[in-house]
Amino acid sequence: MKNLEYKGYTGTIEYSAEDGLLYGKVLGIKSLISYEGETGKSLEEDFQTTIDGYLLDCEENNREPEKPFKGSFNVRVSPALHQKAALLAKEAKTSLNNFVAEAIRLRIQKSG
Repeated sequence: MKNLEYKGYTGTIEYSAEDGLLYGKVLGIKSLISYEGETGKSLEEDFQTTIDGYLLDCEENNREPEKPFKGSFNVRVSPALHQKAALLAKEAKTSLNNFVAEAIRLRIQKSG
């Protein structure tokens, strides 16, 4: 297992040799949500407890919880690459957004 998953949130699994602890943070959101544990099981339990606490805090404070990986992000490329991609998308009669999404999809499929 490379990451932890719970209620739509993804968390990392890291190890601190200095502290002898496993730790991690939630990916895909601006807030810093971290957790730790001495074993894999305790790390996973703290991850889930932390997510539940975050969601409860949002509810109690009438705040919308951040949604991880909303499906949009900015990509910075060189002007030349931008131009080539836009022209290829136009040739394919698709949007630049769909062109980039398909390129990402193909790369993910290749990586298995």
